[in-house]
Amino acid sequence: MALSTNTNNDGGTATRSARTVTLSGGQAILEAARVKATEIGVPMNIAVIDEGGNLVAFARMDDAWLGSIDIAQSKAYTARAFDMPTKDLAPLAQPGGPLYGIEASNRGRVIVFAGGIPLVSDGRVVGAIGVSGGSVEQDQEVAEAGAAAF
Repeated sequence: MALSTNTNNDGGTATRSARTVTLSGGQAILEAARVKATEIGVPMNIAVIDEGGNLVAFARMDDAWLGSIDIAQSKAYTARAFDMPTKDLAPLAQPGGPLYGIEASNRGRVIVFAGGIPLVSDGRVVGAIGVSGGSVEQDQEVAEAGAAAF
């Protein structure tokens, strides 16, 4: 995480406690997720983004599905865009649910199944992790391991 310093309009500086995921933080999150994926024997794609949705760290483990690269990044984006785990969107996005059809928003980038988790610091979402390559349950387990390292 990084501490942010801004310049005021009057030329002075103000330090605020806005934190985001840094490269070193992203790498630590990614490594914790990779270790869990290795433990369960499933090659994964793991994406970590900052509070602005920008990719900070990414890994495609050997033999992880190519099609899951985009899914992992989209899960991280979804978790940050809506500041909630993607698994929590699933029941809301079912037919008859209040968010039915949400996966068609944001140019189709929204993922409504498990594997995306927001990263929270001081009660604020400052980034997210997205994981794809196994079953929905495995993706969630690996994402939780990564998020726990934050």
